[in-house]
Amino acid sequence: MAKKRPSSRSKEKSILNERSMEFLRAYLNNASPTGFESSGQRIWLDYLKPYIDDRITDVYGTAVGVINPDAKYKVVIEAHADEISWFVHYITKEGFIYVKRNGGSDHQIAPSKRVNIHTEKGIVRAVFGWPAIHVRNAKTEVAPALDNIFLDCGCSSKEEVEKLGVHVGCVITYEDEFMVLNGKHFVGRALDNRMGGFMIAEVARLLKERKVKLPFGLYVTNSVQEEVGLRGAEMIVERIRPDLAIVTDVTHDTQTPMMNKVQSGDIACGKGPVLSYAPAVHNTLLKQIVATAEKSKIPFQRLAASRATGTDTDAFAYGAAGVPSALISLPLRYMHTTVETVHRQDVEHVIELIFASLRSIKSGQDLRYIK
Repeated sequence: MAKKRPSSRSKEKSILNERSMEFLRAYLNNASPTGFESSGQRIWLDYLKPYIDDRITDVYGTAVGVINPDAKYKVVIEAHADEISWFVHYITKEGFIYVKRNGGSDHQIAPSKRVNIHTEKGIVRAVFGWPAIHVRNAKTEVAPALDNIFLDCGCSSKEEVEKLGVHVGCVITYEDEFMVLNGKHFVGRALDNRMGGFMIAEVARLLKERKVKLPFGLYVTNSVQEEVGLRGAEMIVERIRPDLAIVTDVTHDTQTPMMNKVQSGDIACGKGPVLSYAPAVHNTLLKQIVATAEKSKIPFQRLAASRATGTDTDAFAYGAAGVPSALISLPLRYMHTTVETVHRQDVEHVIELIFASLRSIKSGQDLRYIK
């Protein structure tokens, strides 16, 4: 029998090391809901510490690692740190809890999910309850909706719930944890967009380990509150006032059932980073990134984002009197669920493309359309 040839992937040396993977697991498993990102930001900054010269945190929790802080020309690489979640909204006299969204949480996946309610006393565990199939009438049953999904934390009265420390406004996150699927896919909740925070941290690591001296100041930025309107990016762009920004976020893989390629484009996990075309994306910077990808033999895909990218790219592009910005996205399946899925090879290629793009930037680079 002929020996099986190793795949081309097996011949490649991964840029992710053991410490990288330990950080990724800890970072993804930690809760970082919109407006309550501080614990995740501490994990991120602790990992980044050996690779930066300085750090910035603002009053709402955006964290920035700075390389070459004294340089006049400033370049940002950015992701967002927050995950979608729920708020305690109403507690019934029987002890059941109704919720409100914090970001774009999907009500249809909630029933039967385990959750953590974050209180000042600590974590209170609960479940999204749902009537058993045996007692539902197929002709009249209702779908999960915001007005009928509820939490059960094992209490029989409102007073018992409150004794646990639960009150209106407590934030709720899913309990699901990180896993690897078939040896090549990363799976978990909140890969949107803590994978982005992971990838820009890895870029900083590679710059340090490969002894790359950049001719500009690099601001490795992990913004808060993207899921409720790009708010963290809107604030930090005014604080940094960069000359150029490269943003990374996730975008939809469209290869799975029920996805519409006509509507959402033809994007696949495993085929490389996605480069977006949109008014907020600066054409000259985008062309430079495309040329860098081609020169470095990094595979990439293209996406037309139309009026807005829906990412922090928009906040950077239109903030601080206008910042030339580009978006490098990571293909992702099952967005805003607890089983968000990305391909490891895409993660590595996004890191490599941001790294290579930084090396192509010259200090003082003038990206005006008309000079």
